[in-house]
Amino acid sequence: MATIGIADVCEDSTADDAPTINVLNDDEEERDTVEDDDDDDQEDEDCEITPLENRRIFERNDSGTSFSSLISQNSVNTKPIQGPRYKLINEGDIPICRLNHTRTIVSKIMNSRYLRRWEVHKIYLDKTEICSATPTGMMESSVLYSSIEDVHIVSRWNAGQKFCIRITIPDGSLLMQAHNSYLRDQWLHSILWKRHMYKYEKILKSARRPEVLLKEIKNMIDVSLTTNIQDASIYQFPLDLVSDLLQQNADFITRVAHENIIVALAPLLENNHPTQEICDFFSKHCKNSPRSSIVIELFTPVVTRILKHNTDFGKFPRMRGFVQEYILALNCQNDGFNVVQNFIRCMHGPALVCPHPRVLPNLVAVCLAAVYSSFEDKKLAMQNNTLISSFDQQEWEKRLRLYVGMLTTMSTFEDWRHILGSLLQPIPFPNDAIVDETFTSKMKDVMHNIASDTHCDVHSTILGIREGKEGWFHLYIPGSIGCDDEGELWGVMLKTLIHCCGRRKKFLQGLNKMLGPVMLLALRENEAAMEVLCAMLEMDVVENNDMKMQIVTTLQSTSTGKRLYAQLCDRQIALRELQQKGGPKKLTLPSKSTDADLAKMLSSGSFGNLECLSLAFTHVTSACADDLIKLPSLRYLNLWSTQFGDNGLQLISEYLQKLQVLNLCETPVTDKGLVCLSSLKNLRKLNLNSTSLSALTFEGLKEKLPALQECDVRYTDAW
Repeated sequence: MATIGIADVCEDSTADDAPTINVLNDDEEERDTVEDDDDDDQEDEDCEITPLENRRIFERNDSGTSFSSLISQNSVNTKPIQGPRYKLINEGDIPICRLNHTRTIVSKIMNSRYLRRWEVHKIYLDKTEICSATPTGMMESSVLYSSIEDVHIVSRWNAGQKFCIRITIPDGSLLMQAHNSYLRDQWLHSILWKRHMYKYEKILKSARRPEVLLKEIKNMIDVSLTTNIQDASIYQFPLDLVSDLLQQNADFITRVAHENIIVALAPLLENNHPTQEICDFFSKHCKNSPRSSIVIELFTPVVTRILKHNTDFGKFPRMRGFVQEYILALNCQNDGFNVVQNFIRCMHGPALVCPHPRVLPNLVAVCLAAVYSSFEDKKLAMQNNTLISSFDQQEWEKRLRLYVGMLTTMSTFEDWRHILGSLLQPIPFPNDAIVDETFTSKMKDVMHNIASDTHCDVHSTILGIREGKEGWFHLYIPGSIGCDDEGELWGVMLKTLIHCCGRRKKFLQGLNKMLGPVMLLALRENEAAMEVLCAMLEMDVVENNDMKMQIVTTLQSTSTGKRLYAQLCDRQIALRELQQKGGPKKLTLPSKSTDADLAKMLSSGSFGNLECLSLAFTHVTSACADDLIKLPSLRYLNLWSTQFGDNGLQLISEYLQKLQVLNLCETPVTDKGLVCLSSLKNLRKLNLNSTSLSALTFEGLKEKLPALQECDVRYTDAW
């Protein structure tokens, strides 16, 4: 079987022409008879159906019909809807006139246009009848849809331009008068639709012949696609009706009947989600006939729409199950995994950013549920002796590799990595998966792509989701369950973190518990591990002197380590010179000064006495924080109208504990960095004018900064 391209199967469908509206003129007879319904329709009404007859419905037509012939026989040839669209009317006030058609002289005189009497009623278009809220007068008896012979427009009755509808019934006619032509047509199409609903519900629930059943399903869907009514029930009604039919006859549906019904439903599902029962029906087909052409040709547009528009699989678990079975069916094609990968690429689209924000969360939800169910199936089989013999370990591993491979494919898209990392950050997998070598080995590719991303909000998702909670970084530490590559992946994680958000005292303090693995990688000449050891010495986060000596010994054991340690010693000497007592107490940099200018100035002498530093209206960024934290006596810092951001704010909050006055007016800081200010307990004055401060963060800062006396929050959300 040749591999079928996923990208070529989704084509827009159109709808049929609108139903014809009959118009009668003044001079025509007041009563027009219409032909009865088709013989088949009449024959199937009011018939009970037995289980044995149900079986015959779906077991007939069991010949080897080709898929292309099924398409040509059962598909609905739709054309664009003509004319305006109308909202479905369920109730409304409208003038009514009821005429009888007994051909006596008196009745003809009483029914003439000049003597007609109109009554205003609140009319309800119910499920089976047209009735009035006040069943008196002309609407004393309701009008059953089954008794309606015809519904049509009457052009006009007189020069007053009255817009009327005539409903022909066996004993006469019911006239409904609207205020304008649009409202008249709205009532007309609403009555026609309600009548069709009643008709098809009765026919399909009592059908005895398979050809009638399939024909009427096609006709019902054709009406839904061509009606001028625009309402959710237009598409939901046929789906619900077919769902009930499938649920009642699930045990008797054959493969050919499966394909006939699926092909008939296809046009309706192009713009609507399948019901839960139809999802079960589709899942059964994917499971029983995974290499059927229907999977690619008809299910792909349905699954595509689900992934783009579904907002909660928790409410529709069987819809998620259908997507899982569809993906398994794709994997059964020739070169199956590449077919699945191509499907994911098509869902993302050719652009750098996927235009559909729900696609990734839905795909991840499907993968997570599939992994959970896989391990539940294995656990159940291992616990039940009767199921062990039927458990296929090879097939189980194939399914597991498929879904983890899907996560790997998703992680290759740069715009998806942040959301994917956030969804996987809590490690939302069962414990059995975490200790399974196959699972953790395959997940390494996903974590490698996330950890290698240079964006801080992406690679930070490999850490625990909150303090005290372990993350993927801990899972792949050398010596742990998930590490089978001698720390290669963990080294990649270390490298990314130490060059970005990991160069923080808080993170390095947490590595005290992992010093053994870090030194092991350093001995194996992993440069990132050596940089981590140097940073731990530089920031003095290792309290044990013996451990400090061991770190130094480890660094001295390799040529790269010696070089990095020598650079550390040079920086420490320069730092001591900088922090020596002396130098100015106040310093203001000229406007347009840069980070390099600040670093050059601070390296020119001692600044141990510097208490007040103004960088207002300069071009400094967060990078200058590495120099600012070397000033031990700094109490006043002015960063007004600079590009100093969250990363720099996080760093100075850890080191400049003596800071009392901080001006961040018109800087790009956000809540992410501002929350770190809560560690500056000596802060007395704070200027956050024209920043992205939120009211919630401001309230938190006021609670955690007891010394705060003045805070400018003008032109912020907290103002």
